[in-house]
Amino acid sequence: MSWWAQARRRLRAATAARRQWKTDMARAKDLQRASGRKCGGRDEHAGPPPTGFALLPWLLLGLGSFSNLLQGKAESPWIGGLGLFVFNSLYVYVTFRAFDREKRESLATRLALLTMGLVTTGLAVGYGGNWLLFFPLLGLATGATVRGRHLGRIGLLLAAYGAVLAGLREGWREAPNIGYATFLSCMVTAAILGLSEAVRELRAAREELARRAVEKERLRFSRDLHDLLGHTLSVIVVKSEAARRLAGRDLDAALAQIGDIESVGRQALTEIREAVTGYREGSLSTELTRARSALAAASVEPVVRQSGAPLAPQTEALLGWVVREAVTNVVRHSHATRCEIMVESAGERVRLTVTDNGTPTASPAPDGTGLRGLTERLSTAGGSLTAGPSPAGGFTVTAELPTTPPDPATEDPIPVVLES
Repeated sequence: MSWWAQARRRLRAATAARRQWKTDMARAKDLQRASGRKCGGRDEHAGPPPTGFALLPWLLLGLGSFSNLLQGKAESPWIGGLGLFVFNSLYVYVTFRAFDREKRESLATRLALLTMGLVTTGLAVGYGGNWLLFFPLLGLATGATVRGRHLGRIGLLLAAYGAVLAGLREGWREAPNIGYATFLSCMVTAAILGLSEAVRELRAAREELARRAVEKERLRFSRDLHDLLGHTLSVIVVKSEAARRLAGRDLDAALAQIGDIESVGRQALTEIREAVTGYREGSLSTELTRARSALAAASVEPVVRQSGAPLAPQTEALLGWVVREAVTNVVRHSHATRCEIMVESAGERVRLTVTDNGTPTASPAPDGTGLRGLTERLSTAGGSLTAGPSPAGGFTVTAELPTTPPDPATEDPIPVVLES
């Protein structure tokens, strides 16, 4: 391929890159305008993604050598022009690949950077003067592509190398200027681009944490609704059936059941409102009272035993959810005639056991939605939940929790981001 074809191909690539840069700029401006409308004028975005165009203006350092070529002050101008063209092409190639980590660390980029070093050495030794300014450009390209703990050593070696060549070619008075400019351009470029990349990664991590927090809140809300509505609707259905059976022969008893239905419905509305706002705190004693009522309405004999010291509110709330879910399953699935609920608090652990004498095959699957959600809740609080057929028949749900719940301050907080 001729040099003219290569030049045309590079020109087309540069034109395509510039077109993409304009597209990114327009998209970034749209995001900024949307952010201003949503966040009251505050810029919540990092702006357009950086590209090699941010480093192209530094090529103006080579105007002195280009002027030497035009004025005929350089010997063998065709060699100098070719070297200038090769250096600029490699500089554009390297800097545009520097903003993609995979491309930046590829072998092709490292070979191009090494070739830039050889071309810079040849131009500096052959021409000197303004041509020594290619060393700061080489340092800039090095800082853009080389990251990590070896960057300082590479920057120092490159600065010393440029200073020695400048001293040998133009005198040692010029050496400190070239060495300092080379080292400074290398380290400052690496620091700025590294900081920009770190900021963007932090923003991406924050967005990921916010997304996970929203998913976690949705899961909590769905579990609350399942536990609330599943139990409440089951109680309403059971009491409605009882009222229908009693309506023909005992109107007062039927009216009492209808009153219970109204009370359960009103309580369910209150609990749903509290669950939506996220402030619902359950009570074990309240759930045990409701369990007795629901089991009695379903013609299941309730047996409740509770012993031990008082429990923390968070532990009571979790055990209340377990009682609610287990009793709901007994009413809906077990065909039992007797249900025993036992709460034992001893030492640092508390155990809740719900056992019925129904048909195990009619009981819910241990991995059902409600039991699975309760297992996740108890596991988060340092407890456990097991469910399965009893050896003597029926179904047993056993929950264990520490009497003192873990301190939430010791857990890693996950920020919840809510958009108004």
